[in-house]
Amino acid sequence: MATPQDSRATLRSGLPDRYLTPEDLAEMFSLPSVETVYAWRKKRTGPPGFRVGKHLRYDPEAVRAWVNSLDKEAA
Repeated sequence: MATPQDSRATLRSGLPDRYLTPEDLAEMFSLPSVETVYAWRKKRTGPPGFRVGKHLRYDPEAVRAWVNSLDKEAA
């Protein structure tokens, strides 16, 4: 049986097989607060997200593609 720790999203061990929450992104990127994720969305600088009702979610593959694009820009 999986523990809550096992379901955490981390880039090093791979992304989970579920849509990510803004809290997941804040934890993954060690952000000071989840408000940073919301600011990224408002400025359209972060990974693309989508709404499910009132909830914001992120596709793990879209997050990976966004991170890869940052790597390419830095090179």
